[in-house]
Amino acid sequence: MSDLLDFFQHIIEWCIQYIDEPLWSIVIIMLLGVGLFFTLTTGFVQLRLFPQSLREMWFGREAAEHALTPFQAFATGLASRVGVGNVSGVATAIALGGPGAVFWMWLVAFMGMSSAFAESSLAQLFKIQDKDGSYRGGPAYYISMGLKSRCMAVAFAVTLIFTFGFAFNAVQSNSIVEATRNAWGWNGHYVGIVLVVLSGVIIFGGVKRIGVVSARFVPLMALFYLLTTAIIIGMNIEKLPSVFKLIFTSAFDFSAMAGGMFGAMFSTAMLMGIKRGLFSNEAGMGSAPNAAATAEVKHPVNQGLIQMLGVFVDTMMVCTCTAMIILLSDNYGSASLQSISLTQNALSYHIGEFGVHFLALILLFFAFSSIIGNYAYAESNMRFLKNKTWAVVLFRLVVLFFVYFGAVNSGSIVWAFADTVMGSMALINLIALLALSPLVWILLKDFQKQLKAGHEPEFKIDHYPALKKRGVDPRLWK
Repeated sequence: MSDLLDFFQHIIEWCIQYIDEPLWSIVIIMLLGVGLFFTLTTGFVQLRLFPQSLREMWFGREAAEHALTPFQAFATGLASRVGVGNVSGVATAIALGGPGAVFWMWLVAFMGMSSAFAESSLAQLFKIQDKDGSYRGGPAYYISMGLKSRCMAVAFAVTLIFTFGFAFNAVQSNSIVEATRNAWGWNGHYVGIVLVVLSGVIIFGGVKRIGVVSARFVPLMALFYLLTTAIIIGMNIEKLPSVFKLIFTSAFDFSAMAGGMFGAMFSTAMLMGIKRGLFSNEAGMGSAPNAAATAEVKHPVNQGLIQMLGVFVDTMMVCTCTAMIILLSDNYGSASLQSISLTQNALSYHIGEFGVHFLALILLFFAFSSIIGNYAYAESNMRFLKNKTWAVVLFRLVVLFFVYFGAVNSGSIVWAFADTVMGSMALINLIALLALSPLVWILLKDFQKQLKAGHEPEFKIDHYPALKKRGVDPRLWK
């Protein structure tokens, strides 16, 4: 086992050294550019249809026996979004990029809400139905059918499997280990073994079970965290104006420049805010569409709006909570504190030693829900590549190996690995979104037309015969 762990560590170090910086120089331009493109071409859909997204999430609860309800698909997507990125990721961004990183997290989330709308609407349009009545879909499917590019679809599926099945789950387990070690002195090796066992029980139960578990626990976890933050903000209400001023003034401090081929254009705050913002909300990355496709809805835009709401909840609410907890404390600039330790220290400052234990417990739920949510995404793409029982079982075992890998390796290695594969995956998806943008506009126009006429929007494929030629299954949209 130790030889295998060393082998993967050497591979990861090579990727970080030669791929990460030039890759992210391109990804940042694409991420902001595509987000701005969809924001403008959809007429600021994230603002205009935000109230509708709330209605779709809350009232769209009925589904067939083997399909996820819109709310369960939302919760599965939120399970992956709301996790370590909201706690450890925000802390890392502030520690390395300063308070200004929070502004860039907000910006990438606002722009990304339109990208999330686009990718999840496309995922619904191009979803397929399995023999048991459940649905599968995501970027690999809309690239393969919509763009007729099997090679590009396979490349995306492979990068998603590495990102969510392996790297992100390693990050989750690594953060659990750090939090529980700080709070209770738990041994990382044994924590890793327990996580492997618990994760195995859930993932061998199937995607339907993941949706049910997520729908029950994720909202409750987020509520506890939001209530705690509300109390802390109430205790420090007089400091809020200065904190927001610090965030905005630091955001445009370009004295500390990032690396990469376009390094002169990016500050460290900008780079860290965008990286950690993408890790947390996943908007435009191509992950949430895998959950969006599993829902049963009457119109593809229904689920696009719901997943757009997930980006808002993740970054504008939960990530901001962590930022406020840290920036309202007195030592967020300490060089010795990063990642989970910085957030735990800030909570300790506000509510005493209890804060360290509270965050460790919350993170256990956050990170574990993310592990099973991440797995749901990866499994869908594994089945796209090889939908055979033996292949899926082997894949599940490799996923569990990386859960253990993250638990026993350093945070710097695990996070850097996640950054590299995440950037590769996002780049492929962003290119596909641009190419398929006309279909997004068709769906949105159809939805708005029916909504304006006072009807409950229902997509009829017969009204758009050209979409049948794109590979859309007409049986699903009669």
